[in-house]
Order: sequence, then structure tokens, then C-alpha cells
Amino acid sequence: MFDYDFTDLKDNSTCKRGNEPYTRPCGWKRIAIKVLDKYPDGNAWLGTDGWRSYSVDGEWPVSYHGTSMNSAKAIIGDHYIPGSGDVYGRGIYSTYDIKEATSYSNAVTCQETGKEYIVLLQNRINPKMRKVCARKDYWLIEIPAGTPPDKEREIVEKSIRPYGLLFKENNPPSCLLC
Repeated sequence: MFDYDFTDLKDNSTCKRGNEPYTRPCGWKRIAIKVLDKYPDGNAWLGTDGWRSYSVDGEWPVSYHGTSMNSAKAIIGDHYIPGSGDVYGRGIYSTYDIKEATSYSNAVTCQETGKEYIVLLQNRINPKMRKVCARKDYWLIEIPAGTPPDKEREIVEKSIRPYGLLFKENNPPSCLLC
């Protein structure tokens, strides 16, 4: 995939990726993660390049995962590791709802500008490996407790793959008392 600046994009298109709803990350900048030819099963999971509103054969749905910059770097450098949250089970949580994912993002301050940014990972999630939770906008890659680390990594790499680091300036609500 490629870097893309969605900052000024206004788009209400109904889109699908992997036959699931896809909301383009309007208002965000994306830094692409090098994933082409990274996995032994090829690149079909990414779909095809370029703008389109429809799904193509073999592509996986897009999901978003809110996190901190340090955690995003660790995930990109290695792989997702199950967190402590287990509302619907132990594993990796993500959502197709970018607004929901944003609520799990931790802000980071840019040393050079002093501006604060929020961070998301843009993923593709294997529809055969995900569990749709009771709250339907939550998707879970289930990893049972006690799974050995090598097996855990195998499950994760077959199930959820980050392909973009998204960030945008954090605009906290105006102070009503100021």
C-alpha cells in the first residue's frame, strides 16, 4: 500500500472491503507499513491498489485499532500481543468503526512542534479467524490463555495485519470556562 493524506478528504461513500463496511480515514494521514510479499500466503488479503467502493476476491476487511505511539511501533516492529482486556475473550480487539477505535487511542506530543496527535493502526483482519463480538462493531482475534508464544505469533500473523499507521492532530473540545 502507500502513504496517503486523507486530512482534507470529505467522503460519505458507502464502501466495502472484504465484504464488510469500510470507512475511509477522512481527516487522518496514513504512513504505509511495508507488507507487500511479507506473508507466505501472498498479497490478495490487501485487495487491489487505488480507490474503489467495492470488495475484490480474497481481500480481508479493514479494521482499526486505537493505541499509543509506543505500542504501535512495537506492533509494527513485531506483531500484536494480546492485551489485558477480555470483555469478549482474550486476544486482539479491533473495529471497522474508526470513531470507536479513536476512543482507545492515546495522544502523543510531537517534540518539534508541541502539537498533540492521536494514533491508530489500520489493519486487515482475516474474516475466517475473527470473532464478531456481542457488540457487533468489535472484532476479536481470540488467543486462548496459555498459548505458547510461537503459536500465539502464528495465530496473530494469520489473523490481523497492520498495513497503515494513522495519525491526526488531537483537537480537544474547547474549554467552556475559558
